[in-house]
Formats: sequence, C-alpha cells, structure tokens
Amino acid sequence: MAWRLRLVPEKTNIDFFRWQWFTFGGSMALMVVALVAWAVVGLNFGIDFKGGTTIRTESTQAVDIGAYRSALQGQPLGDVSITQVFDPSFRADQHVAMVRIAAIEGEEAVSPETITAVESALQAYDPAVKFVSVESVGPKVSGELIRTAILSMVIATVCIIIYIWLRFEWQYSVGAVAALIHDIFITIGLFAILQIKFDLPIIAALLTILGYSINDTVVVFDRLRENLLKYKTMPLRDVMNLTVNETLSRTLMTSGTTLIALIAMLIFGGDVIRGFVFAITVGIVLGTYSSVYVAKNIVLMIGLDRSDKPKNGKSGEFANIDA
Repeated sequence: MAWRLRLVPEKTNIDFFRWQWFTFGGSMALMVVALVAWAVVGLNFGIDFKGGTTIRTESTQAVDIGAYRSALQGQPLGDVSITQVFDPSFRADQHVAMVRIAAIEGEEAVSPETITAVESALQAYDPAVKFVSVESVGPKVSGELIRTAILSMVIATVCIIIYIWLRFEWQYSVGAVAALIHDIFITIGLFAILQIKFDLPIIAALLTILGYSINDTVVVFDRLRENLLKYKTMPLRDVMNLTVNETLSRTLMTSGTTLIALIAMLIFGGDVIRGFVFAITVGIVLGTYSSVYVAKNIVLMIGLDRSDKPKNGKSGEFANIDA
C-alpha cells in the first residue's frame, strides 16, 4: 500500500464541544477586544485611504530601495512606500520604481514644494533618474475608496448569506455569517493593535478570507447535512461532533498546505506584500478555527428541524443544489 501523509489519524473521536463555552466565549471576547481596538486605537490607513502622492521614477541605474530611503531621510514626509516595478516589456536598462508619499497629518495633500524636494533628493543620489509621472490622491477620493471598500465587503457577505440559505437552511446561514464576521473583525482588530498599514491590498485580502472561510464552513455543513440524513436518531450535538471529526483531516491538510506557501511569502516576500500576506495568513487560521468552533456552535444553539415533514415547501426547495 502506498504511503500517505496524514496530519491526523484516519479516524478521530475528538469532543469539540467539551470546552465549547471556553472556545466560543473566547472568540466572542476576542471580537470585543478587536472592536475596542478598532474604535479606540484606530487603523493605520495607507495612502489609498489617507491621501498622498505617487511618483513614478525611471532610470538606467538599478533601483536600490534602501538607497532611495536614505536619500529621503531628513525630509518632512509622511509614510513613504518605495517599490520596484517589473515588466517584461521593459528594456534591459529601464529600471522603474514607485515612490508613494502619504499626506502629513493635518494636511489634505502633499505640497508641490515637498514633491520638488523629494525629486531633488532622488536626483542627488541618481542624476540619471527621471520622473515619469506624479499622481495625487486627495481626501475626497480616499473617502470614496473607503466607502467602496466597505460596500464590497457588505455585498460579498450578503451574497454568501443568500447562497448558504438556498443551499442549506437559514440556520446554517446565521452560523456561516457569524463565522465570517468573527474572522474579519478579529483580523481588522489585529491590524489596529499592531498598527500595520491598512490599504487597498488589505481589502483584497479580507475578501479572500471571506471566500476561504466560507469554503471550509460549507465543507463541514455539507457533511453535516449528509450525516443528519444517515443518523436520524442521533442527537444533533453528536452528529456535529462526528461531522467535524470526519472532515478534520481534509480541513487541516487544506489549511496547512496553504499556510506553508503563505509563511514562505511572509518571510521572503519583502515589505511590499507583507501586510497582504499577513492578513490572509491570520484569516486562514481564524477561518479554520471558526468553521470548527463558531459556525456549528451557532447552528446548535438555534437548532434544526430534523423531522421528515415538508417545511412549508421552502426550506428544502433548494437544498439539493450542487455546489
């Protein structure tokens, strides 16, 4: 027989409800802490949400991000982000970088004098550097980006609610949404506590977390629905325990292999993508946890109608839709 890697035994009998009030209560406490941190400390918004200026540079000399930063030291600047741009269409001697400067607190935008000073400092380091474009994001555009980001999160969550309700029953929808809110709120709270820069790539990471988390939850719910038909007299709590044990190996293998790639990017990916990767890494850990300890606990608290009678022709109408 071929050797196969297993993170857990083929059959497990773990009582996931043994410490349910500790695990579920801990999750609720973390959400409260996250909300308090979000409200009191606040998020460290990046240029996308705070306003600022992006300068695109081009030079025949290779881009040295550390040297660029050193050249800008001493300038009265807000947060500065420097990234090198790669494109297969570039010439061999064409080196492009993006210098993003956040507006200083209390000011609406980066002043023309500041932009001129930045350009002079970079030219002092590299006389061959050219400034291809200068683009500014004002507070009005930043406000629109924040509203659009919030709207995208809300729309994604509503679509997930509708999908779960049609595929399963409304009780599953409540459990799934509770798990999603748990994952997103704690992730955002962690960004507030650690004051990691919060910009548009983080919104993309949060949307990715929504999709990954609901995928784990749907796998558990799908097996739960099968087991409810198979074990009609078994108490709901025991059926849920059996379900999580049966899907545990798949859940850990999926999350584990994804985390291996993410941790590698977190270590070796550099500052440019570190915030994005950190958000997804935290979200996947939380998503795996919430699928086991949050979503099913909510469904158990609400309860399920396990009778064979039709439920007004509504609950089971879409129950057999394939994913």
